[in-house]
Amino acid sequence: MKSVFVFIVSFFFVAFHTAMASPAEGDTVKIISPSQHHEVPGDKYVPVSTEDMPRSPGYRDDGSDYFTIQVNTDEDGNNIEGDAANEPSIAIDPTNADRMVIGWRQFDDVNNNFRQAGYAYTLDGGETWTFPGVINPGIFRSDPVLASDNNGNIFYNSLTVSGNNFYCDVFIMGPGTTEWDDGTYAEGGDKQWMTVDQTDGMGEGNIYAFWTSSYSICYPDFFTRSTDGGDSYESCVNILGTPFWGTLATGPDGTLYAGGYSYDGFIVSKSGTAQNPGWPVSWDSYSVVDLNGWIASGEGPNPGGLLGQTWVAVDNSDGDYSGYVYLLCSVQRSDNNDPLDVMFARSTDGGITWDEPVRVNQDLSEHNWQWFGTMSVAPDGRIDVIWLDTRDNPGTYLSSLYYSYSIDGGESFSENEKISESFDPHLGWPDQNKMGDYFHMISDVDYAHLAWANTLNGEQDVYYTRVNPWFVGIEENSGKNGILLHVYPNPAKDEIKINYRIGKRGNVEIRLFNIVGKEVYSKLLKSAETGQNQISVNTSFLPEGIYFLQVSSGSRNSVRKVVLAR
Repeated sequence: MKSVFVFIVSFFFVAFHTAMASPAEGDTVKIISPSQHHEVPGDKYVPVSTEDMPRSPGYRDDGSDYFTIQVNTDEDGNNIEGDAANEPSIAIDPTNADRMVIGWRQFDDVNNNFRQAGYAYTLDGGETWTFPGVINPGIFRSDPVLASDNNGNIFYNSLTVSGNNFYCDVFIMGPGTTEWDDGTYAEGGDKQWMTVDQTDGMGEGNIYAFWTSSYSICYPDFFTRSTDGGDSYESCVNILGTPFWGTLATGPDGTLYAGGYSYDGFIVSKSGTAQNPGWPVSWDSYSVVDLNGWIASGEGPNPGGLLGQTWVAVDNSDGDYSGYVYLLCSVQRSDNNDPLDVMFARSTDGGITWDEPVRVNQDLSEHNWQWFGTMSVAPDGRIDVIWLDTRDNPGTYLSSLYYSYSIDGGESFSENEKISESFDPHLGWPDQNKMGDYFHMISDVDYAHLAWANTLNGEQDVYYTRVNPWFVGIEENSGKNGILLHVYPNPAKDEIKINYRIGKRGNVEIRLFNIVGKEVYSKLLKSAETGQNQISVNTSFLPEGIYFLQVSSGSRNSVRKVVLAR
């Protein structure tokens, strides 16, 4: 009887894949099995007293447009030597942006690959972090994924194993607290990802998760949903197209998107019913997405893991690009010999059709590794992208963190900006030769908030970086007379947004001149606050053309060219 059951399941699995849509004629698809890369529990747990481990200064770097701080430190902010941490995920409390949590795979001893659910929290916007330890000490836990709901609940999805069964528990940190509950069984499996619907529709608060079906307690299914705030999770179902090594996102109308790699290449599946608590989850369709290559694992700078997972995101703003769906991944190119590029594609019709892919990294060489490409979209529609890049050290795996953004729906990306020193990703491996499989980033209107791993202090640790997109790549080129200034969109239609940063509270004058130098707009802002400020200016009354914006404060001023085009 058992052999008959196995035959039926195998037949269903093969038939299911056979029924999937085929790639477009001429596309190059590399067939990759999720079994090529999977979780292995490895070493046994050995208790370690961190109090007896040596200390060194915790790492911090303050740039003009970002700051970076080590998260897995002791109560005095010092690095704990001899441990390791990687594969971080971040959650931000929507009711209090100063409250954030980062979870990671914690290795108490770099010579032992037994991992646990490490975490740290901040209550001051990332300036300082508290690392209390791990959830469930002595229990194997991996693949942390964090998310939050609109009420300030923070969820920690954690993979564990019993015998040969991989499954997940989800822990909840309630609003305003810093403690986890006892956790809830959440089906699950290896390489899971989770998202929470933060729209204001019928699916608000729904929790969605999917994973690799091959390594799951509910094979061959690999998706679950909670409609009661994480109190329980529904029985597993599958996703049309069978994506793996990917992520989830919800659109402004509550539509759920699952992006990942598959036997057809990169795909995005969509469900309009998942948001409805009274309906079973079904999948409307899936689309094959050309990223001009394939997902990579097991080589180069991260030989024991992925070189980056697939990211799907949706513009949930009320702007011109609302509802656009985006897909991004570090891919091994199919049309040249470049080992990895960060490739991006977009859909302007809800994931049905997709534009041609574009390359986010702007280096000219075909020999550099742009790995761990990670994407998030801000509430105003700005697309943030980071990745690790070897361009500064050609011929090696020494990597630096790079950043770029788009404010025109992915039509173009800003000049790539280096925002870290170079580091050796092969340092500090915790008895497994990788830095995990992913980073994680969340964007708000002002910043991109990144949780990532690196070896900047000589060992593998977890870091938080906050990027100020509006001033990335802008030099304080006027010296003492300059104001950091950014105008967007540019070209603009009927409105421009002006971001400026001043070093001292005071009056700010904003003036707009046409091409012949005639002043066409002016506004005096009294007692503007120190730091970053924003103002919107209605330009609908002005004809198309080239203008010059001047922002002045005391003896300091900056000028930017503005183009109005309708």
